Amino acid sequence: MHLKRNGLWSTPLAVVLTAGLSAQAPAPPAQEKPTFSVQIDLVTTDVVARDEKGNFLADLTKDEFEVFEDGVKQEITSMTLSHGGRVTNVLAPPPALPPEGIILPPTRPPADVSGRIFVFFVDDLHLQFQSTPRVRQIFEKISKTLIHPGDMFGIVSTGPSSISVDMTYDKRRLDEAIKKMTGAELKPSEIINGGSGPEGPSELRYRAHVAFTTLNSLLNNLDKVHNRRKAIVYVSDGYDFNPFQDARIGGMDPKSPFLQNENNRAMNQATGNTPNKNDPYLMRQRQGEQFADADLVMELNEVTRAANRANATIYTIDPRGLIGPLSDIDEQVDTRQWGEYIRKTQDSLRVIAEETGGIAVVNQNDFDKALKRIDAETSDYYVLGYYSTNADALKRRRKIEVRSTRKGVDIWARKEYVLKAVPEPVSSRQQ
Repeated sequence: MHLKRNGLWSTPLAVVLTAGLSAQAPAPPAQEKPTFSVQIDLVTTDVVARDEKGNFLADLTKDEFEVFEDGVKQEITSMTLSHGGRVTNVLAPPPALPPEGIILPPTRPPADVSGRIFVFFVDDLHLQFQSTPRVRQIFEKISKTLIHPGDMFGIVSTGPSSISVDMTYDKRRLDEAIKKMTGAELKPSEIINGGSGPEGPSELRYRAHVAFTTLNSLLNNLDKVHNRRKAIVYVSDGYDFNPFQDARIGGMDPKSPFLQNENNRAMNQATGNTPNKNDPYLMRQRQGEQFADADLVMELNEVTRAANRANATIYTIDPRGLIGPLSDIDEQVDTRQWGEYIRKTQDSLRVIAEETGGIAVVNQNDFDKALKRIDAETSDYYVLGYYSTNADALKRRRKIEVRSTRKGVDIWARKEYVLKAVPEPVSSRQQ
């Protein structure tokens, strides 16, 4: 199903993930006293440990980790290490020796679960049309260098590319999706002359809402997958809820050669007025949009918290590459306003990546180096597990902190998780 609004296509997430089946115990006889059961699930978190030079440390032991939930130390009951794609169960007991004199056939190795899970998030609503060839080149590099045998991946787009690929091991699905990727980002002139509400450009807000809603749906599904490394490769130009403000609301000199709202410019030229910073209309517009940056921060905070709950790391990639003071956008934009727009959009991508333990590939052209680093970071990690000592089912949101007792170790791990809602018991009623 595809939804269409203002000429844009929004593709709902169609990522199929497996979920465990739970058995329901039979109801006790009416004569017996009611019994209550508490289900305690193993809480797991990916942990990346680096030294002072940023190198992964693969020799840490269980005793060199400490896990705290809401400030209370927990007992680590499971620990696996993935190093270079090979998974080792650090806490597994040694294999039992066969009785003397009996030769057993070699045991069959368990199924390999070392493969990673990638979701490629193509935010084509925030990708410049002229960047389309570069976006496709980046994904061709991803197909060749990042996806390895055993890795499962899915692809979803936010706009007219209409890409929705269920989780698969078939790299041909990625190659097919690459051909459909097309940027549909608003041009500066479209933003400046587009409709604005009390909170700023309405179309820009809608597009960002589509992107964040799609991503949150994706993260809710990923939360159901356990014991595998989950990474989201997020390709976008980033977000700014209040771009080109002076050009939009008529705060620029009408003689300026740079782009500005055509209606405001025509009115100023007809009246011979020069915009005044103290003009009541301009002041009301600025005051109405002054919380735009705070609104964006709230949206980003919601996304990063959802990623941490799902134990998923987000790696953001800005396909615009290295951006100078002026960019080849075929439109004349005030250099100061353009620089502010670039800074805010890049910062939004940095926040998404850094708050989820990933890296932001922004303002650089060496995508090969960036993809190699993503490959290394998604191949080298620990998975620590524990059973929470907090039996309060009403305390659903819980903070996690992982530390290392070894000096000079930099730790990244998920920051929180949320308990699943427990269904309320059905009470019998007299008819």
